[in-house]
Amino acid sequence: MYCDASATGRSGPQAPPPRVRTGDDGVPMTKRTSLTAATIALGLALAACGAGDGDAKKKAETKAGAGGSSASSQTVTVAIASLQNLPRTVTASGTVSAWEEVPVGAETGGLTATGVFADEGTYVRQGQTLVQLNDALLKAQLRQQQASVQSAQANAARDQAALDRAEELKARGFLSQASLDTALANKRASDANLAAAQAALSETRTRVAQATIKAPVSGLIISRSVTRGQIVSAGTELFRIVRDGRLELDAQVPETELSMVRAGQPATISSDRVGETTGTVRIVTPEVNADNRLGIARISLSGSGGFRPGMFARARIEVGAQPAVTVPTAAVLYRENRAGVYVMGADNRAHFQAVTVLSRGADQTAVSGLQAGARVVVEGAGFLGDGDRVRVAPAAAPAPAPRAPAAAKK
Repeated sequence: MYCDASATGRSGPQAPPPRVRTGDDGVPMTKRTSLTAATIALGLALAACGAGDGDAKKKAETKAGAGGSSASSQTVTVAIASLQNLPRTVTASGTVSAWEEVPVGAETGGLTATGVFADEGTYVRQGQTLVQLNDALLKAQLRQQQASVQSAQANAARDQAALDRAEELKARGFLSQASLDTALANKRASDANLAAAQAALSETRTRVAQATIKAPVSGLIISRSVTRGQIVSAGTELFRIVRDGRLELDAQVPETELSMVRAGQPATISSDRVGETTGTVRIVTPEVNADNRLGIARISLSGSGGFRPGMFARARIEVGAQPAVTVPTAAVLYRENRAGVYVMGADNRAHFQAVTVLSRGADQTAVSGLQAGARVVVEGAGFLGDGDRVRVAPAAAPAPAPRAPAAAKK
C-alpha cells in the first residue's frame, strides 16, 4: 500500500510513481478514453435533440398544411348578376266588393208592405217590382184630385166665355172698361185654380206610383230588410243591389310596386274556396295608406265564378316587362328565413347578402337589393358560411361547334 510520507511523518525512501501509457501523440491513454466517451455521449445527445426537432418540425408542417387546406379548400363557381327586362307579376291580396252598390228605399212613408217579390241572391231587372205598399188611400186621393181638376177646368171654361163676351161688348161700346177688367180677372183666377188642381193631381199620382217600389238598376240583391206587413217609413232602406252583378277586388299593393300597376292590365284572381277567375285593373287609387304603406288597385272580375262580396282573394297582376337584376336560381339561398346570395369580395371571401325575390323561374330569379355586376356564388353556395375564403373554379370552355357534314362526292 502506498502512503504519503508527509502523512505518516516518516522519512525514507519513496516508491516510484506508476508508469502511464501514452499514445503516439503523447496523450495518456486514460485521458484519451475519457475524451472518447465524452464525445460519443455528446453525439448521442445531439442526435436525440435533432431527431426531436425533426419530429416537431414535421408535426408543425403537417398541422400547418392541414390548417391551410381547411381555410381555402372550398371550390365554387360564380356568376355575374345582370340587369334584364323580365315579365313581372305583382302579387296582392284584398277583399271582394261590389263594383257599385245601389240602396233601394221607400220614397213615401206610413204605408204597409202588402207584397215582397224579391229576396237575397235574386238577380233583378231594372223596373222590376220589388215591394208593393198599400195604396188604397192614395188612390182615393187621386180620384178626388181628378174631380178637382175637372171642376177647375169647368170654371176656367166659363170665365173664358165671359171674357170673350165682355171684349165683344166693349168693342161695340156697350160695356165699360171696369166690367172688362173684372171678366179678365175672373179668367185669370180660374186658370190659377186649374193649375193648382192639376199640380195636386200630379203629386197624388206620383205618390201612388211610389207605393210600388221597383228596381232602379239591374243587378244582384245582396241584402233585404223588409217583410210583408211591415209599415215602411220614408227613406228606409229595403234592399241593396250590386249593379249589373259586377264585382271587383280591392287589392292592396305595396307602395314600392304601386307605380308599376296601371289601369287595363290583366290579372288573375284566386281563392282557396272558389278557385280562379280573370280580371282587369279598373283603377289605381292615388292615395297610399299612411299606416301600412299600401295602395289600392281595384280589379274588375270578368265573372263572379262563385265569388261573393266580403270574400278574401289574391291577385296576380301582369305588369309587363320591367328591368330587374337577375341571378341564377341555384344561387338564391335561405338563411334564418331570409332569402339571399353569397357575394364574392375582392379577397376571395364570400359574404351573405339578403335580397328580396321578385319573381322566380327555373333558371333565373329576379331579385332586389343586389347591384348588377356583382359576383354571386352558384355551385357550392349551400356549404358556405359568411366570410369563408373560397377558390373560384375556372369557367368551363365552350363545347366546340359540330362540324358540317362533308359534301358527298359526285
